[in-house]
This record gives sequence, C-alpha cells and structure tokens, in this order.
Amino acid sequence: QLPAGSLQLTLYQYKTCPFCSKVRAFLDYHGLPYEIVEVNPIMRKEIKFSSYRKVPILLADAGSPLQLNDSSVIISAIKTYLISRRNSLEEIVSFYPPIKTVTEKGKEVLEYENKYWLMLDEKETKRVYPVKEVRVEEMKWRKWADDWLVHLISPNVYRTPKEALASFDYIVREGKFGTLEGLFAKYVGAVAMFFISKRLKKRHCLRDDVREDLYEAVNEWVKAVGKHRLFMGGNQPNLADLAVYGVLRVMEGLEAFDDMMVHTKIQPWYQRMEEVIQKTGV
Repeated sequence: QLPAGSLQLTLYQYKTCPFCSKVRAFLDYHGLPYEIVEVNPIMRKEIKFSSYRKVPILLADAGSPLQLNDSSVIISAIKTYLISRRNSLEEIVSFYPPIKTVTEKGKEVLEYENKYWLMLDEKETKRVYPVKEVRVEEMKWRKWADDWLVHLISPNVYRTPKEALASFDYIVREGKFGTLEGLFAKYVGAVAMFFISKRLKKRHCLRDDVREDLYEAVNEWVKAVGKHRLFMGGNQPNLADLAVYGVLRVMEGLEAFDDMMVHTKIQPWYQRMEEVIQKTGV
C-alpha cells in the first residue's frame, strides 16, 4: 500500500490499444489511481510534449516528474517501485535504458533489453519469486504476450469487411475523434485495416483462417496455467496473467472475442481475472 497521493500517474493512451490495455489492467489490479488522457490517433497533439511518439506513455510523479515509455517497461518499473522502496522511482527507471536499433528495413527503433525484469535485491526476489522457475515462467509469458499474442488481434478483428467495420465503429466510439475525423476513420480506416490485416497475416505466417491461430494461442496459455492454479501467479494473478488479460480484453464486444469464448477453454480464467481486478481495483 502506498500513502495516498504519493504516486501521481497520468496515462496517455488509445483505449482500444492492447499495450495500453495491459498497463490499465496492471494499474487497476494494484489499486493505483491514475488519470487518463485519450490521445487523438490522427493529430496526436496530446503527446506533442514527447519525442517518443507511441502510446502508452505514463507520466509518474513520486516527488519528481518522470516519463515512462513502453508498456512492459512501465509495468516492470512501477511493480519494482511497489515492492522495493530502497530506490527512488527515478533510479528504478534508469535501470531500463532505451537502446537504439535498426530494423531489417532500416527503420530506427528503441528497444529495452531488460524490460521483463523486476529490479529487486536477493531478499525481495525470494519474497516475490520463492523459486527461480516462477520468475522464468512469468517473464517467458509476458514476452509471449508482446511477441505473439498481440499480433493475433488485428488479423482477427479485421478478418472480414464486416468485422473491420464493426471494429472501427468501436474504435471511433471509444476513441477521441472529431465528427468528420470519426466518419473518415470509420469507413476509410476499416477498408485500410482489412487490407493491412492481410499483410500482417502474411508477415506473421498465420493460417488462412486466423481464428485457428487465436484459438491455439489462448488454449496454449490455458494449458500453461494448468488445472491446479487459479492463475499463473497461483491464487493471485502475476504480471503474465495481467499482460494476457490486457491484450485479450481489447476484443470485448467484437465477433472475434465471442468466437474465442465459445471455441477455446479461456472463459473460466478470463472471468476470474475480471472478478479479481474488479475486487482489487479502484
């Protein structure tokens, strides 16, 4: 428990972005109050203060203002801060330095090599991860959520023209668009994303019916949690549970989500996640 007002948080996000949803799931589960600034995806003037142009961005003030980028860095840094009060948040964030790398296409991107690590001392590590395998498992599945699961969302929610239109209707309704921007985004965006989703399907070597990849992935996750644990974290969710839940949650209300609930074994775990976040959240 943190003293009231000791950590002030502002999350810059797109509501329907899976990486932003991951951060919200984490903050809600830990009962951390935060303000939301919904970013206009076209103009992005809300984040013009930042040279980092992606969301989520978390502004955190625990005595001095800090900007945290990348969903997994945000989660690891804040979780470290909640567990270990030895270091200031500023010092903890410095343990996650961005490294510039160049993609195959020659595009410069920022990478965070150690973003799945919590920066704890030996005693704290033992308390959070009684056995080494628990930490290894959590990191493996957090990375899986970022490197694989998240790439199944767009091809599934934009799978057909009808689904693409329904998805953009949801995006425009939940996002921050002007009236004309919204109409443009809904119809032009839906058509564009339908075709882009085909490219993504090819890039990630997905099957003709991308639902099969989604079903296989979530069943793989359920199998990893196992029959004898409520969550991968045991009786309470760990950071992997929160990451997977955050990614899948962005499909709620769409055909892909309903199909996933019917055709996979995810529902009991998913409902437990909803309940525990509702109970512990603010």
